[in-house]
Amino acid sequence: FIIIMSLRRGVGIQAIDRHKLATKQFQQVGSDIAAEQMKLMAEQLGVFKENLEDFARKYKKDINKDPAFRKHFQDMCQKIGVDPLASNKGFWAELLGVGDFYYELGVQIVEVCLRTRSANGGLIDVHELVSHLMKMRGRNAQAISEDDIERSIKRLKVLGQGFNLIMVGSLKMVQSVPCELNNDHTTIFLLARTSGGYVEGSKVASELSWSRGRVDQVLQFLLHEGMAWIDDQNENEPAYWFPAIAGGSLE
Repeated sequence: FIIIMSLRRGVGIQAIDRHKLATKQFQQVGSDIAAEQMKLMAEQLGVFKENLEDFARKYKKDINKDPAFRKHFQDMCQKIGVDPLASNKGFWAELLGVGDFYYELGVQIVEVCLRTRSANGGLIDVHELVSHLMKMRGRNAQAISEDDIERSIKRLKVLGQGFNLIMVGSLKMVQSVPCELNNDHTTIFLLARTSGGYVEGSKVASELSWSRGRVDQVLQFLLHEGMAWIDDQNENEPAYWFPAIAGGSLE
């Protein structure tokens, strides 16, 4: 009986050892396959990047002059993790000059936003911003698109919270006031758009079913940040005007 038990124990240990060995071999095979796939992907990526560089050389003028073509090129770059706008130095900047283009555009965006802030409270519609920029840049400058604006603003974020893109309904606006806007703020903007560019606290509370405390908190914040102006001479109660909306930026 003792001999039989010892034999069974030995067979069981051998089976466990064989299982461990097989598992280790499978893991090794899996690692080899993964390494081979990674090598193949790296080779394919390298070929793709070379083709992308050839494409950029061939269509350099179109990339620089045509905003739609430039966006198409940027989308291709993004798919393989290449960012020719990451710096105004290096291969892509030397080849295309795109780093300098977006740096220059970013500086001009800052200039327009600062110059118009007193009139629009630090909010400007992207279409209006493009119009200002085209006048500033002159007739012979490269054409620019909303996509160019968005890419430049993303790079302006390194300056802090001062520049940001926000959505007011279906409209894109550039925010140049260093504060964080939430859904309550943009809801007020939309409501003001339907009422001639201003709102009254009691009407906001009624239409949105908000408490008066919530309404006052939102309006006081926008007033403090300069995005709203108060009219104490309004007939029924103080009216809060939004210059970026009342001035036609959202039309």
